[in-house]
Amino acid sequence: MTESRPGARAFALLTDGTQVEIRRLAATDRDAVRELHGGLCEESLYLRFFGLNRGMAGAVAARVCRPDGDDHAALGAWLDGDLVGVAEYEATDIPGEAEVAMAVADRMHHRGVGTLLLEHLGSLARADGVRAFRADTLAENTAMLRVFADAGMPARRTVSGGVVDLTLPLAVDEGYLDAVAERERRADVASLEPLLRPRTVVVVGASRKTGTVGAEVLRNIVAGGFKGAVHAVNPHCAGPADLHGVPCVASLADLPEPPDLAVVTVPAESVPGVAAACGRFGTSALVVLSSGLSAAQGRDLLAVCREHGMRLVGPNCLGIANTAIGLDATFGARRPVSGQAGVAVQSGGVGIALLEQLSRLGVGVSSFASVGDKYDVSANDLLMWWESDETTRLGILHVESFGNPRKFARTARRVAARMPLLTVLAGRSAPGTRAAASHTAAAATPELTRRALFEQAGIVATDDLGELVDAAALLATQPLPDGPRAAVVSNAGGAGVLAADACADAGLTVPILGPDTQRRLAALLPAYAAVANPVDTTAAVSAEAFRHVLDVVAADEAVDLVLVLLAPTALGDLRGALGGGTGKPLAAVVLGQPETVLINDDGVPCYAYPENAVRAFAHAWSHARRRGVPPDAPPAMPDLRAEEAAGITARFLTGSPDGGWLPPVDAFRLLESYGLPLVPWRWARSEDEAVAAARELGGPVALKAHIPGVVHKTAAGALHLDLHGDGGVRDAFRRLAARFGDDLEGVVVQTMAADGVEVLCGAVQEEVFGAVVVFGAGGIDTDALADRAARLAPLTGQEADDLIREPRLSALLLGHRARPAGDLAALRDTLLRLSRLVADHPEIAELDLNPAIVRPDGVMAVDARVRLAPRRTWDPYLRRLR
Repeated sequence: MTESRPGARAFALLTDGTQVEIRRLAATDRDAVRELHGGLCEESLYLRFFGLNRGMAGAVAARVCRPDGDDHAALGAWLDGDLVGVAEYEATDIPGEAEVAMAVADRMHHRGVGTLLLEHLGSLARADGVRAFRADTLAENTAMLRVFADAGMPARRTVSGGVVDLTLPLAVDEGYLDAVAERERRADVASLEPLLRPRTVVVVGASRKTGTVGAEVLRNIVAGGFKGAVHAVNPHCAGPADLHGVPCVASLADLPEPPDLAVVTVPAESVPGVAAACGRFGTSALVVLSSGLSAAQGRDLLAVCREHGMRLVGPNCLGIANTAIGLDATFGARRPVSGQAGVAVQSGGVGIALLEQLSRLGVGVSSFASVGDKYDVSANDLLMWWESDETTRLGILHVESFGNPRKFARTARRVAARMPLLTVLAGRSAPGTRAAASHTAAAATPELTRRALFEQAGIVATDDLGELVDAAALLATQPLPDGPRAAVVSNAGGAGVLAADACADAGLTVPILGPDTQRRLAALLPAYAAVANPVDTTAAVSAEAFRHVLDVVAADEAVDLVLVLLAPTALGDLRGALGGGTGKPLAAVVLGQPETVLINDDGVPCYAYPENAVRAFAHAWSHARRRGVPPDAPPAMPDLRAEEAAGITARFLTGSPDGGWLPPVDAFRLLESYGLPLVPWRWARSEDEAVAAARELGGPVALKAHIPGVVHKTAAGALHLDLHGDGGVRDAFRRLAARFGDDLEGVVVQTMAADGVEVLCGAVQEEVFGAVVVFGAGGIDTDALADRAARLAPLTGQEADDLIREPRLSALLLGHRARPAGDLAALRDTLLRLSRLVADHPEIAELDLNPAIVRPDGVMAVDARVRLAPRRTWDPYLRRLR
């Protein structure tokens, strides 16, 4: 996860896609602040200060640029080195409230400067404990009132004497995030126009030598039929010349006009200088194909792009393409076929494979970006572009790393409601063992967290490229299924059985067809045909009869999708029977066919094996099922004691600035502050206190020794269970004291929990993904079983339900003949509370409830561990560029 101090230097986009710098103001900015306020026109001055006193500019500059403190903070927006906007807040007499004010240069009105500053100032204020902004604005100041209204904050307003008194709560809710996301989408798409819809393109580093990147990318741009102007830059061009059919000049300064897009293919050491020359000349976007940049060269490249407001793809990438305008700015061997799939990849090799396969199938490509090392443009940007692009009907992503997974998930979830999004799970294996002491942190593998992200984002995640292409072929050509019920129709009975097995493995069902359907099929087919489902038409069926069979099967109300299996015979080619569609999603398997193809004018996908087709159908149903679910929000929990929890963690970190494991009493009280269910417990420092605690609790108890540095008590011999009476407790305490000596700081005395299903409920602050909730099999065998699922916190109710049902142990929780069902409502509540705890308090680095016992009458955590680490400040939804 990218981390930054609130208010630290950031770059963000205005409404028209222009880049501005946002940063805290300092004493060195006084002159700039004074000039900004002094340059306001009389109307702006009056609306800002309720008067026309220009002498106030100096006083405002001194106040705004003083060092930040608990009562004050100020941010400035800079464009091309000029200060174009200022926003500040000053604490009021009401705790948690601050008065906000801002000024924007007259020439920058209506470009989103004020709204952007308000977002950044609000994020900074929230981190400083401010809960609401107040503002007094003249009723005639419609522009400023519009800024506040558009912010997405539920403003409360009163009007008196021509002055509007506004209160803006800073709590982040779905309405606010939706408003920010929509502003970001519009600005982002505007900034990408010169990149993906350029009017002029120049290749810097173009070459006459065939087989070089500079030569081949220029050839592809020319051969692709790009509709705009194309130029080449090569220092060896002596005056205007011709290179691969386009004008070539020796330097950018010799071009007739600044290009929208520059494709850079020069050696790594020359890239920053070329980028700077492009920026000075007025270029709007760069695609840097060059690889091998050092860290310093990379920093220089990004700094130049930020300085000149250029969007950047790469470096170390294959390039970009937009088939709608004939732009193929890649060095791929073949041009992508125009079509409906948007493709964003990090790996150029994966990009080539996807372009080839989508073109071969006829699905085609609308836009393509190989983002490479993604210094700037990333999958988030492409998602927003596809959302606004009427041509794109399917999105395909290959993402190896994440800069802002929270924003990625929210953006993808919104886009997935409009079109299917597909990805391949890259980086699923862990190259080494995670250095983590808790079971939860050990469980949060790259695969688990990536699956969690994609699941919550509504993205169909496949395990390999072949599976992705198979799913894309179906999603691009067939309607979405209304359910998981599959009809299997084959002219070879054995193949139908294999397909039915594959359906069961993939989570699809193969229902028995209705009596009327079976009678109609029997009338069409030989007497020895099978008509229940799978349907075996026998090899002797004609193409006409087979077509009728498909229509009858598809008309059955118990069928959501139709899978056809064809064994080629000398009796006739049945593939012609697949034309015309059935009104329901249809796919075929042609046995012996070497690869996935689309056949006939209807584009029916035909696969080589039943398993390929069934997995594609399962992915289509997964997308259809999630798309129909309305967006949910984490439920409100008014009984949470967030301030008590914050006090516990703050006191510990004050004494242990580097963090560490909370002592048992603090850990239990932290969990109880959020209503997490714990087995009744007491803390005891001596033998007599342990006996007294056991008497108070009643019944058999457990003693758990607390020894600093010991996390797993069973392995350390620090646990005694099922102790009865004073004697049993005394004996256990003495054995612990003898074993650990002076290291024994005390014991936790707990009531023995009744039997039930042992589960792990945990969370970890993952470096990239933030707070991740893990659920699965618990107890001492949790790591060996490795039966768990994960979701990003905070959870919605539906996500908590999905989390419970995903691991294999859900069969035990749902109950069976020998075991009653567990209290799923209580388990759901436990996961929701745990997710809120770690989302609200990012200083919680690891948290284990293991085991938690799930019974028909509730949930109780038997053991709990919490590790704290210094808090990281991070606002994942703040509008800023990478």
